[in-house]
Amino acid sequence: MKIAFHAPLKSPNHPVPSGDRLMARLLIAALRKSGHEVEIASEFRSFSADPAALPRLQKEAGLEIDRIDAAWREVGRPDLWFCYHPYYKSPDLIGPALCKAHGVAYATAEASYSERRNGQGWRDHQALLGAALRLAAVNIGFTRRDLDGISQSVTDARLEHLPPFIDTAAFSSLLPSPEPFRLVTVAMMRAGDKLNSYTALAATLKNLADLPWTLSIVGDGPARSEVEALFAGFRSDRIVWHGQLATDEIAGVLAAGALYLWPGHGEAYGLAYLEAQAAGLPVVAERIAGVPEVVIHGRTGILTAPGDVAAYSAAIRHLLLDNVDRNTMAKAARHFVLDERSLNGASSRLDTILKTHLEHLR
Repeated sequence: MKIAFHAPLKSPNHPVPSGDRLMARLLIAALRKSGHEVEIASEFRSFSADPAALPRLQKEAGLEIDRIDAAWREVGRPDLWFCYHPYYKSPDLIGPALCKAHGVAYATAEASYSERRNGQGWRDHQALLGAALRLAAVNIGFTRRDLDGISQSVTDARLEHLPPFIDTAAFSSLLPSPEPFRLVTVAMMRAGDKLNSYTALAATLKNLADLPWTLSIVGDGPARSEVEALFAGFRSDRIVWHGQLATDEIAGVLAAGALYLWPGHGEAYGLAYLEAQAAGLPVVAERIAGVPEVVIHGRTGILTAPGDVAAYSAAIRHLLLDNVDRNTMAKAARHFVLDERSLNGASSRLDTILKTHLEHLR
């Protein structure tokens, strides 16, 4: 199929790295691997933290609709508009109108709908979101949490599940060579949930001062000074600040680690967890948000109760001191991602979903 791809939250071409940008690129790669022709339809971003911005955004979207409409009339329309990650702060303000006007099929991936947002000033946004979900031939969810949220509020939406996945190439090509007591964290440094997770991690490591651990931190961002302050109380040789790294460089850091640590506050799921496991690291995280979608408690890592610093510390201590358990989980984690969460597997699953729901386009 000829597919027009649109990510209203953050374009795959956005200069700032993030999980959203990475997943958008992974979806495009998965679609192309199945033989589909994929083009980014628009760089328009509908994201706003202010509900009052909707009229302005709709006006801007109207200009983009006119531009794309003219292009399609000249060179031909696509078979499918594929919208990645529409939600209340970034509804798709372009695709539905174009699809209706040109008879193009519509699909979403990683959409989410929260009923409580209607009472927080986002009712108009969610009305647009709900209409798009009903229009879609299929809405592909990465987590049961998102799928349940949609099914409870948009009861006639057509839903399918595609578990989160990564391109495992950079990780499978390296053999794990864990250094004892080497801990690794990979995360952006920004206010909100990310900074909260860094805060929880620093508090946890204070309980483990008697162990000879070192922590490699990969990541950067506007809250770097705040993150550095959280770890200022530790000896300088305990913390290695790597900054922002490319994927192959991250793979190298992970391959030398013994454990991957990230509490995961507010994580939709967290692709970094899959990358760590692909490199052979068991994960210690909190049983929160979408983390259980990518870490299997007791098999590929340990998930503790949210906010329980003592339990989180105990889980890390256990795996640092029990090499048998750590090695068993390390092998299971690597096999889990390489066998069950790879780009190749996701490409096949995604293609099957689209063919099932868009049979008439074949």
